Amino acid sequence: MRITFSLVWGTLVLAACSNNSDNKATPENNITASRDMEHDDLVKRGEYIVLTNVCHDCHSPKVMTPKGPVPDSTKLLSGHPANTSIPTFSSNVTQPGQWLAMSPDITAFAGPWGISYAANLTPDSATGIGAWTEEQFVNTLRKGKHLGADNGRDILPPMPWQFFAKMTDDDLNAIYTYLKTIPSISNRVPAPTPPNEVKISKP
Repeated sequence: MRITFSLVWGTLVLAACSNNSDNKATPENNITASRDMEHDDLVKRGEYIVLTNVCHDCHSPKVMTPKGPVPDSTKLLSGHPANTSIPTFSSNVTQPGQWLAMSPDITAFAGPWGISYAANLTPDSATGIGAWTEEQFVNTLRKGKHLGADNGRDILPPMPWQFFAKMTDDDLNAIYTYLKTIPSISNRVPAPTPPNEVKISKP
C-alpha cells in the first residue's frame, strides 16, 4: 500500500509541476502575442495617418498619367529623386510676393526659403531614416529641426511640421513604426538650396 501510495503521490506531484510549467509558459506566450498585435496595430495606424495626411503627395516621386501625376509605386516615400536636375527659374521666385514653384513630380519646391526637397522617408540607413531613432524622428516633427536637434537646420516649407507637432506621441510613434516597415530605397535627396544659390535666368 505504501509503495502504491508513493507512486500515486509522485505521479500527482509530477503532473502538478508539469501543469505549473505550462501555466508559466502560457502568459509569456500571451505577452509575446500581445506585443506582436501591438506592433501590427501601430503599423496599421501609422499607414492610415501617412495616407490620410497625404504624405505621398510630396514624398513619393510621380509618374504622369492622363489624369495627372500619381505616386510611383516603385519609389513610394523615397523623396525627391537624386538624379533629377533642377531647372533655371525664369523669374526670381525667391523674392517675397512672387509665385511659388514646384517640380513636375511635386517633390521639390522653390520660394523665399530657396529650394526644398522632399526627404527620403524609407528605412534606408544611408539615405533615409533607417539610422534615425524614434526620439530623433519625433523631435524633428515637434521642433521643426533636422534630426530633432536644437541646432539642426530648419525643416522648410511646404512640410507642415507645425501640424504634425500637435499629434499625440502615440500617433507619431505609429508613423515612425510604419515607416520602418516599408521597402528601403536608396535615394540621397539633395540638401536644401539657399535663396542666394538658386539659378535665375535673365529676362
